[in-house]
Amino acid sequence: MNNLAAIWLTLQLATVTTCILLFFGTVLAWWLSRTKSWAKPIIEAVTALPLVLPPTVLGFYLLVVMSPNSAIGSFWVHLTGSTLTFSFEGLVVASVIYSLPFMVQPLQNAFETVGSGPLEAAASLRASPLNAFFTVAMPLSARGFLTAIVLTFTHTIGEFGVVLMVGGNIPEETRVISIAIYEHVETLQYAAAHSLSLALLGFSFVVLLTVYTLNRRFPIRIR
Repeated sequence: MNNLAAIWLTLQLATVTTCILLFFGTVLAWWLSRTKSWAKPIIEAVTALPLVLPPTVLGFYLLVVMSPNSAIGSFWVHLTGSTLTFSFEGLVVASVIYSLPFMVQPLQNAFETVGSGPLEAAASLRASPLNAFFTVAMPLSARGFLTAIVLTFTHTIGEFGVVLMVGGNIPEETRVISIAIYEHVETLQYAAAHSLSLALLGFSFVVLLTVYTLNRRFPIRIR
């Protein structure tokens, strides 16, 4: 029963994180792909930090920033009456930050591949920048969106260090699959750990296989 709760909570966390990053990540990736600002390398470096930073380091600083003693944590307590740390909302914030590069980088690469030619053609037909984005850039970047969504979703499912630091191990509140596996191993329940690990391995493989198959079968061609 606890494992089912952990699975359901993990799927909720991955879904919410992916939806949030799909919006904000698209905006950021589009800006990075089009801007010539001097700040671009700085923003790219900050965005990519979770790729090279140990999860425990990122989790520790998120724990400090979201604690009730901080400005952000204190504001959240006054707003909701509960702490941001050791809560599902805190897991969402941590997951959004930790999975940010997995959404932004594939989308940025896809937008840069599209180039300015199709957008200039749309502009010559009196399409507004927003209309050109939705009718030209997004369809041509479909493979990038698919890759970004899948990578973000699966990466969130596999998180451990960050969610453990920020959320702890509270059943039905912050106990996700990765933490449940760790707990099973700690208590020598190898059969339970094996079943969860095998399910996670199979799920990840099937998802990635589906993405690669779709990308090969339905290539996006820029004309």
